[in-house]
Amino acid sequence: MDTPMNNLHFKFMSFGYLFRDLGHPPLEKVREAGIQPGVHVLDYGCGPGSFAIAAAELTGETGKVYAVDIHPLALESVQKRAAKKGLNNIETIQSDCKTGLKTDAVDVVLLYDILHVLTEPENVLEELHRILKPTGILSLSDPHMKEEEMLSRIPERLFTLAKKGKRTHTFSPV
Repeated sequence: MDTPMNNLHFKFMSFGYLFRDLGHPPLEKVREAGIQPGVHVLDYGCGPGSFAIAAAELTGETGKVYAVDIHPLALESVQKRAAKKGLNNIETIQSDCKTGLKTDAVDVVLLYDILHVLTEPENVLEELHRILKPTGILSLSDPHMKEEEMLSRIPERLFTLAKKGKRTHTFSPV
C-alpha cells in the first residue's frame, strides 16, 4: 500500500508542475490518447490535475473524468481547478489502488508520471484493467523511467502495446 507524501512535499511538487506544464502543455499529451467528446476517462495518480483538466475539456459535457489520487490535496486542487474553468464533468476519488468504479466503466486510462512511485504496480494495473472497457486504452508516460523499464512493468497478461506516440505509449487490454 502506498502512502501519500506530506503536504509540503505535495505543494512543492505541484509548484514544479506549473513549469512542466508551460514547457509541455498537458493537452498535447492527453490528445495522444485520442480522447473524444462523450468518453469516460480515468486519470490515475492525478496529482494537482493538469491531465484531468485537459481530459475534461476534451470529453465535453457528455463525457466524464475520474481523477484518482491518494493525496487529499490533489483532489482539492482538481476540484478548485475544475470549478475555475466551469467543468462539471470531473469526479474525484481518493484511493491508493481500488477505484470503486464498475467493471468496463472507462474508455481511456491516463497513467502519467506515476508508475515510478507505485510500490505495487501490478495491483494498480489489475484494477485499471478491470475498469477499462475491452475496446479501451491505457495511455502511459513516465519521464522518470527509461522506456525499457517502464514497458517491463506492464504485465503482458493484462495489456499489449498498441502504439508508441511522441509523448505516450498506448496499450490495449488483453
